Amino acid sequence: MPRTVAPLTDTAIRKAKPGPKPTKLRDGGGLYVQLNPDGSRWWRWDYRRPVTGKRNTLSLGTYPEVSLADARGRQAEARRLLASGIDPGEHRKAAKVAGVEKAANSFEVVTREWLGKQKWVESYRCKVVAWMDNDVFPWIGGRPVAELAAPDFLRVARRIEERGAIESAHRIMQNCGQVMRYAVATGRTDRNPVADLRGALAPPMERHHAAITDPRELGGLLRAIDGYAGDASTRAALRLAPLVFVRPGELRHAEWSEIDFDAGEWNIPAHKMKMREPHLVPLSSQAVAILRDLQPLTGHRQYVFPGGRSPKRPLSDNALTAALRRMGFDKETMTAHGFRATARTLLDEVLGWRPDLIEHQLAHAVRDPNGRAYNRTSHLPERRKMMQAWADYLDALRADTGNVIVPFKPKAA
Repeated sequence: MPRTVAPLTDTAIRKAKPGPKPTKLRDGGGLYVQLNPDGSRWWRWDYRRPVTGKRNTLSLGTYPEVSLADARGRQAEARRLLASGIDPGEHRKAAKVAGVEKAANSFEVVTREWLGKQKWVESYRCKVVAWMDNDVFPWIGGRPVAELAAPDFLRVARRIEERGAIESAHRIMQNCGQVMRYAVATGRTDRNPVADLRGALAPPMERHHAAITDPRELGGLLRAIDGYAGDASTRAALRLAPLVFVRPGELRHAEWSEIDFDAGEWNIPAHKMKMREPHLVPLSSQAVAILRDLQPLTGHRQYVFPGGRSPKRPLSDNALTAALRRMGFDKETMTAHGFRATARTLLDEVLGWRPDLIEHQLAHAVRDPNGRAYNRTSHLPERRKMMQAWADYLDALRADTGNVIVPFKPKAA
């Protein structure tokens, strides 16, 4: 006749004294507390494997973290698996492997892997990481990418929209879409659900970079820049901006190592460019003169236009815009980014240069008639001529203080 085991009680477990060797406090049905010499108490359950019939022991946690009632519940769940022909020990191992795999394919893990492969300027990388950390990971970061659907991303976007950050919502969803495409490419999921959000997000406000495109008004701006009484670094950047019409961030981060005075070129590396392609800026004689004048002041620094507070860093984001405001040009009249629109408009409509040359010099994606992307040196002789003609035109506008614009005949490259 089998021996009857009296069920355990919490009092019996707590009061049991450890001995020199592990002892078993039995609850019945193979469940017991293993009391170790150090006083620790572990729940164990002995059972026979369904295939081999061999004896096995399943750990159910420690006491008192796992209470008596919880331990009995875990034993009951294991018994149900066993009754279905499933080995509880093997089931636990499989679940653990699945959990590890699930964690490895979570949105946050995949995102950080994707981030590590991006060749971005550090400031933009920090911005994307902050977006993900603050606006995305708290809601879906721990979920496997294969389980995410369009409504999950829409809920993330709606939270961002609710605080009025409409444009940020679009940019963050764009990044999320890139992550999901990477997840598809690396076999973590079958499709990118972010693509299904098209038309579901609040439309962004149209961004407008105010720009002066009237030649007479541009002449006044150029004269105001020449008379700017601020620091030399900002003044030189303002004088160079209309001549090279690069993006403000690209101008501020210019380094002396990128300037080739002999060739009359500024070679901007790919990681600094929005399109992640290297960009070559032919320098007019006027641009070279500005840089040579500045070189004795900042040539020993890394950056061509170092910041006033920290010479080891470039001019701040707001430096050029603030200077324009001090000169009396409000945000509805002219912005630092507006020099690009100024050049695009007047090179085309007044000087008659080919639009593809202008767009290429603006570092926009331009393709030849065969669909091939122009490289950094495409049409370089024509672009040199265009940049010099543009600089000469600006000189003429600067010098014209009357009511008549110095005539320039349209040119073809």
